[in-house]
Amino acid sequence: MSSSSGAPATTAAGAVVHSVPSYLQADHLGPWGNYLQQVDRVTPYLGNLARWVETLKRPKRILIVDVPIELDNGTIAHYEGYRVQHNLSRGPGKGGVRFHQDVTLSEVMALSAWMSVKNAAVNVPYGGAKGGIRVDPKKLSMGELERLTRRYTSEIGLLIGPSKDIPAPDVNTNGQIMAWMMDTYSMNTGATATGVVTGKPVDLGGSLGRVEATGRGVYTVGVEAAKLTGLALSGARVAVQGFGNVGGIAAKLFAEAGAKVVAVQDHTGTIFNGNGLDVPALLAHVKTRGGVGGFAGADVMKPEEFWGVDCEILIPAALEGQITKDNAGQIKAKLVIEGANGPTTTEADDILHDKGVLVLPDVIANAGGVTVSYFEWVQDFSSFFWSEDEINARLVRIMQEAFAGIWQVSQEHKVSLRTATFIVACQRILHAREMRGLYP
Repeated sequence: MSSSSGAPATTAAGAVVHSVPSYLQADHLGPWGNYLQQVDRVTPYLGNLARWVETLKRPKRILIVDVPIELDNGTIAHYEGYRVQHNLSRGPGKGGVRFHQDVTLSEVMALSAWMSVKNAAVNVPYGGAKGGIRVDPKKLSMGELERLTRRYTSEIGLLIGPSKDIPAPDVNTNGQIMAWMMDTYSMNTGATATGVVTGKPVDLGGSLGRVEATGRGVYTVGVEAAKLTGLALSGARVAVQGFGNVGGIAAKLFAEAGAKVVAVQDHTGTIFNGNGLDVPALLAHVKTRGGVGGFAGADVMKPEEFWGVDCEILIPAALEGQITKDNAGQIKAKLVIEGANGPTTTEADDILHDKGVLVLPDVIANAGGVTVSYFEWVQDFSSFFWSEDEINARLVRIMQEAFAGIWQVSQEHKVSLRTATFIVACQRILHAREMRGLYP
């Protein structure tokens, strides 16, 4: 029993039970509501740990900050920024920072929670966190972007740190943004702290293999799933939404394995070639033109037609909430590999399951990025750096082992891979919570 007002609720016997603040409720909160539904689905499988399940439904800390900067024309602009630490039971917070005009608190809360699950799923010693600024970075000059980044870093400085909370790149952020964040934090604390962020340039303590890590992880679990389901990669048709560090790298690796990338969609357009796109040429086009739009070696499609493309593998690698009840029925793929965070709504998940589509959920499929971020963090602490071959080999081994365990749980309980991943991860998180106890 709960009270929407946030005040404590009581049972008929007068016992006080927990109440749910309005900003945590599922019925109006978009991505956060989607996450809460996922937690509800896994609760019956948590056994005695279910008594702690409310821990998963309440972020540990939410920081909302004003980020004022002086624009190049002399005016003052204000932007809203966030840093959410969802759970720290298993280690310091870990999660990216995104700069996007549609960033909301609901989105950042959900992303931080999915980071908790993701980190536990691959068993790296992190909790979950996420950050963001509601801004269109394409409208800012390089100087304005630097001032925005540094001011935001100063505002969230009381939460972050190499052993407290470690940001990383996400949508519209990159190694340069991380370099500014690292420098700002270091200046404010009086000592160089390379481990405060990951995804940095290699010259500043970044790790080899980090840029390709998420896409490589998507490819790795895709290969494992294909083996288990008897899907031959050679000649398999692949459709990819989003063609950046995740979708582009995954497409490149699948193409090298003999698959045909037949359709790609991003914010600049939707393109199709039934014989297979020239992925290296498309990557070069995107690098110079900023998107797939205008690529000469393909036909143009209507955006809504993308979901109905004839393919065996679909990789949504853009933003959350892309596969919904309105388009899930059109999907013809046998395998959906979630490169983005939260790209499939709960309703769409059910539709795909009923159609016999195997969904490799984001919380395992795109965990390659945070896994190599963990490698970077470890290397920064030791000041000893590994070769790219070592990093890729360690990444593949961790992803393969994590996926194998999740697949086994899904078979044992006869549940989806998403629910299986949540079972594994939530048990780890709540076991850590139980072992630590409550203080004071």
